[in-house]
Amino acid sequence: MSDDAIRLVTIGRMLRRRGRLLTVLVVLGALAGFGVSLVFPPRFTTSASVLLPGAWEERVLLTQAEIATSTVVTDRTAAELRWAGVDGEELRERVRAQVTDGNIIKISGTAESPAKARRLADELARQFVAFSARIVDDTADPTAAAGPDQLRQMVLTTSRRITELADSADPGRTVESVQTRTELAKLRTALQEAIGKLDQAGSNAAGSRLVVMGPAAEPSGEAPPTRVQLIAAGAVLFFLLAVVGHLTSARVNRRLRSEREIAAALGSGLLGGVDVAARRGALRPEGGGARQRVRRLLGVDTPWNAPSPPTAGDEASLGIRYRRVVGRIRELAPGARRLLLVVADDDAVALRAAERLAEEAGGDPLLRVTEVSAEAPLVPDREEESGVLVVLGAGTRTAAELAGVAEACADAGHDVVGIVLADAVRTRPARSAGPPREAAAPALALGDGARGGAR
Repeated sequence: MSDDAIRLVTIGRMLRRRGRLLTVLVVLGALAGFGVSLVFPPRFTTSASVLLPGAWEERVLLTQAEIATSTVVTDRTAAELRWAGVDGEELRERVRAQVTDGNIIKISGTAESPAKARRLADELARQFVAFSARIVDDTADPTAAAGPDQLRQMVLTTSRRITELADSADPGRTVESVQTRTELAKLRTALQEAIGKLDQAGSNAAGSRLVVMGPAAEPSGEAPPTRVQLIAAGAVLFFLLAVVGHLTSARVNRRLRSEREIAAALGSGLLGGVDVAARRGALRPEGGGARQRVRRLLGVDTPWNAPSPPTAGDEASLGIRYRRVVGRIRELAPGARRLLLVVADDDAVALRAAERLAEEAGGDPLLRVTEVSAEAPLVPDREEESGVLVVLGAGTRTAAELAGVAEACADAGHDVVGIVLADAVRTRPARSAGPPREAAAPALALGDGARGGAR
């Protein structure tokens, strides 16, 4: 797993073998999300729209949006609302303003109830319009402020002067009449310019007035994140953390699977491998402690990334492998009368293999099975044993754990004389003996005839 790429089949195997644990973690994540939703009460959001009549540049609109959520506006809003424990700084975190199409600034407010959210948005929009109008009045030119009245007075004066000059002008074609007409033309031009300035001043004054486009609407639902969203987010987060944790632990797994690495860690040679018929819970360690029962209930007492047991022969073929290993043990220690089989207490497959080895040996030599703790192994002191055989499953122990077993054996005065690897397999059903023998006879005769023809 540490060298292979993560494939979908790996994810599928993890979901299948850790389904109960993942389900529990998802439920815990949902409960955590529910707890967070209780800490943070639901919020409601609504918006009020403010229209800016006339032609506005984009940067000016953005400036107006910043003014809508400025400290001055929020402080005035907080003073007007008079909510207990809520000041302008807190309101700044609850409001937001953005520019939309059509020179409209959308002002949003968030509160604990729909009524409060609506009141906040309306009041903020009203204070923004009032403050913006005050800015325009304070920054306006004093002459421009008095301009409309002066312009109108100038228009009246000029009109009267034109009338007087027109009445007194000589209708003839004299030089004085030409000068009079020229002066009248200049006065008319000044009058037209005055009227244009008056109209422009009126247009700017009208354009500077912001308009609130009605009250804010009643919010129909909670603002995100809602309670349902928090619960779903907690469940998804716990699920993803569990998946990532499983994959990370599998990648940093240091359990040895190679025969050469196992032999080097124990400082002995490999005598062979035996198979154990897989059954339900074959990889599950025995024990009745509370911790073990919880692990068994959650399905974490067996490795999730172990490959599925391969299909081997029937029980008869499995017995052949055991007898071969027992024969190697006799050849390895011909004069030995007793040997100690050391098995980790959490390795159920190795324990079953050791018990069957002791049965197959039949007392020659006498194989005594002893279980040791993988974390702190303690081997019985040497009495009449001629050595120790370590029986373990492939991929169940790290190099440090195997070194600890070897040290425990040496500390008790034992020599590790061999290693036996055990593996769980699926066996085929036993076949009846009759039909195969009848079918084998013609094949044997055919083989003899063929060999005879060959000679």
